[in-house]
Amino acid sequence: MHEMKPRLNYFKAAPALFQAQLALNKAVEDSGLDRGLLHLIKVRASQINGCAYCLDMHTQEARADGETEQRLHVISAWRESPAFSAGERAALAWTEAVTLISNGPIPDSLYDEVRAQFSEADLVALTMAITVINSWNRFAVSFRAVHKIRD
Repeated sequence: MHEMKPRLNYFKAAPALFQAQLALNKAVEDSGLDRGLLHLIKVRASQINGCAYCLDMHTQEARADGETEQRLHVISAWRESPAFSAGERAALAWTEAVTLISNGPIPDSLYDEVRAQFSEADLVALTMAITVINSWNRFAVSFRAVHKIRD
């Protein structure tokens, strides 16, 4: 196994900033969005961003909340799987577009698809959830957060 070492402990380096990040994270968790949907968003964004630490954490949390192994295994290919509902598919497409926003503008057709599945308030919460996991990914990848190896 390849040994990896964290670059720094960002929680200790700037605790006030991370208390604010944790408060925003809690607000998203308490927003009323389905917990299972939040897990899917976190896993998909973390896959795109290559964040092993967050993938390890959020797949464990998803399993603990009842997510299936099959859905976790196929989430990166969700378009080719019948395992996801219309709302989940819209949320996953939105997650990809928001996460990869530097690739170009989000098309109206995608907005319309997502808006058909979510109220305005839920769409804002969904976008905030995507924003929060992307920010966590950026800290974990930049400062090399390392997940534990389990047997």
